[in-house]
Amino acid sequence: MYAFGYGTTYWLFMLPAFLLVMLAQLWVSSTYKRWSRKQNSYGVSGADAAQRLLRQGGLSDVSLEQTPGRLSDHYDPRRRTLRLSAGVAQSPSVASMAIAAHEIGHALQDREGYLPMRFRAALVPAANIGSYLGWILIMVGLLLGSTNVAWLGVVAFSVGAVFALATLPVEINASSRARNLLAESGLVTSDEERRGVAAVLNAAAFTYVAALGAAVLQLLYWVSLVGGLGGRRRS
Repeated sequence: MYAFGYGTTYWLFMLPAFLLVMLAQLWVSSTYKRWSRKQNSYGVSGADAAQRLLRQGGLSDVSLEQTPGRLSDHYDPRRRTLRLSAGVAQSPSVASMAIAAHEIGHALQDREGYLPMRFRAALVPAANIGSYLGWILIMVGLLLGSTNVAWLGVVAFSVGAVFALATLPVEINASSRARNLLAESGLVTSDEERRGVAAVLNAAAFTYVAALGAAVLQLLYWVSLVGGLGGRRRS
């Protein structure tokens, strides 16, 4: 029987993952805090900016709602709805404009049938099942000494890393669309505002890089664990 514990190998892989995710969260929090204090030139709230950008993008069929939570902003493609948190919807800040524009970038992707977005959406069910079932299969395989079951768990768990990888181009493209929207709309009028928008979008993008790094490191940990079991059985 295999004895599983949080030993040196675990921390060798997972400590960098924890630190990477923590760094991303701190970067987003500090960047948002800074630029949420900077009012945009027109004094328009995130909700008002969103309405203007939706009209500019020809997205009259996309509804706008307020959602609870902090930085819980997202676009729901199933309901064609843009949801902004209260802090973004009601604040006339540079950060609010950037976040609203980013989510509208996703709405544009949805309207165009942007292939990476469709691919990521197709991965959601498998990623959800894999993240839940994968570690169970790995643990069962390790406890029973069955490398076949454990490797099946690794394969299931790896879908989460594929999903994290598929997310990157979707988010980067949405941020690129956001910059173009804001520039074309004339809402961003100064170099300082452009720097603020870029800072907010870059910090947000790094969270997805960190998520990918953490997913890959966790996957490598499971691979090393299961591979070690296979090596001991052959010896």
